Amino acid sequence: MAKTDTEVHYECMNRFIDLANTMKEEGIATNLVSSAKMRASAVYATYVAGGNEGGLTPSGIDKVTEAYKQHLEQVQEAKKAQAAQAQQNND
Repeated sequence: MAKTDTEVHYECMNRFIDLANTMKEEGIATNLVSSAKMRASAVYATYVAGGNEGGLTPSGIDKVTEAYKQHLEQVQEAKKAQAAQAQQNND
């Protein structure tokens, strides 16, 4: 059975996290790993939107920024839900 886009998405995400953790274990500071991953994401987002030769227009930058913001918000909501569940389990 073929994997869904969501399943592939989470597998890819976890591969990036695994790579970041490997870099951390190699002694690279987490702020540098995070910054490098963000830069790589920006480079790749620009490639997806504009190809190898293209760049993003200001509206394209706004769209990518908004997408990243939405991902941050989703992660924070999930973390809050996990914390609430953990607190509930401890009560």
